[in-house]
Amino acid sequence: MADFTLPELGEQIETGDVLRVLVKAGDTLTKDQPILELETDKATIEVPSSVAGIVKAIKVKAGDKVKVGQPILSYEASNGASVLANGEAKAAEKPVAVEPDVARPFPASAREESGRASARLDEAPEARSRQGRDRGAESPALHSPALHSPTPQSPAPLSTAPQSPALQGDRGTNVVDISRGARPANEPAAPDMPPAPAAPSVRRTARELGVEISEVRGTGPNGRISVEDVKAHVKRLVTSGGRADGDTAAVALPDFTRWGTVERQPMRAVRRKTAEHLSAAWATIPHVTQFDLADITGLEELRKKYAKQVEAAGGSLTVTAIAVKVVAAALKVFPKFNASIDTAADEIIVKQFVNIGVAVDTDRGLLVPVIKNADQKNIVQLSVELAQLSEKARTRKISLEEMQGGCFSISNLGGIGGTYFTPIVNAPEVAILGISRARMEPVYNKDSGQFVPRFMLPLALSYDHRVVDGADGIRFLRWVVEALEQPFLLVLQG
Repeated sequence: MADFTLPELGEQIETGDVLRVLVKAGDTLTKDQPILELETDKATIEVPSSVAGIVKAIKVKAGDKVKVGQPILSYEASNGASVLANGEAKAAEKPVAVEPDVARPFPASAREESGRASARLDEAPEARSRQGRDRGAESPALHSPALHSPTPQSPAPLSTAPQSPALQGDRGTNVVDISRGARPANEPAAPDMPPAPAAPSVRRTARELGVEISEVRGTGPNGRISVEDVKAHVKRLVTSGGRADGDTAAVALPDFTRWGTVERQPMRAVRRKTAEHLSAAWATIPHVTQFDLADITGLEELRKKYAKQVEAAGGSLTVTAIAVKVVAAALKVFPKFNASIDTAADEIIVKQFVNIGVAVDTDRGLLVPVIKNADQKNIVQLSVELAQLSEKARTRKISLEEMQGGCFSISNLGGIGGTYFTPIVNAPEVAILGISRARMEPVYNKDSGQFVPRFMLPLALSYDHRVVDGADGIRFLRWVVEALEQPFLLVLQG
């Protein structure tokens, strides 16, 4: 028998929730036959089989959370050769665990050099600093694989094997973590981790900036840390609110059962990913939201006039569909809004394509299908595609590809109600447009000197202030407002 494991599901997708198991023990399995209905953080998908045979055992059930590479079922191929071939292929694909050098004894030369390094700590500070600079790049102890953490490109698991007495002895007597200076006699021993590979001058810079050198990722040979690495680490801490990884710390909750009965419901994949994504966006992006009103009295008359024509084509002429066309044109006029920021490289990535994401309310949470090349489609085409994508999202038939590649997002809550809201930027995009319910309001007409009823649409533009300044933000929003009020502007400038 052989196991069928969960295959790769898509970029940055590692887990999913099992909604249904579509086969059972004893079934005949064919290639490309759906095995599971799986809900990921982006969409609901059917997982097809890449093998053929007889199902012997099912190893997951509805409600389970499964990871890529996890066994889903056991099967027996139609002949022994197929089973053998599959087994060999699986063996070849299985990652080989490599025991890191940290679990091996120091070579004699490394122990001797460690002793000399310890002795140098007793010398004058000036001499010790000078020797550190002279020997830092050539010292066998500093360049021994036993002293180097795994590089970010090639992470290696920490070994759980017992360490040799020789290694433990050397660590206890000769090797001193110079990032903290000599340890007092009554201080507990530090955790048995290899010191970060960095020169004394780099360690001094880290101390001056208030960061732990062992937490800095080195980009030099064998993971060696430079001053630039330390500064980049500090920048990440600043942009992520004091957390190197950008994660939001969990807040301890009180015992709610003290006040009454509670019900715990598991977070579904879409809701869990939405929470993670928006928390990270809110923590790392300096948001600014600007508001305005668009007089769509004339646009509403046109919308009603041509609604039947769009319905005949299979779409729905909504304010959202029109807004997609307007925003797609605005991104051509204001390319700064069609960008992403790369803080690690200190670069702004300006995209030459226009893909617009539209938030869709579903029973599983918020999904954002993406209309590709929106600037190349007319309003009828956009209306049809938007209706199709929205239906796919609500019926769990939307694909991962149809939810990726967005440049700018639109969220329309007007069908539900409300006046204004502050949408959160859908990172790595830099802006999002929020639309609320339009309503008739009295507007002063300076020509007649009277208030007249006009159909006003509330708009809210949120943007990343690292990329977009306030003046640019209001120019973009005013352009959108004027395009909605004067549709000819789309033809003139869009």
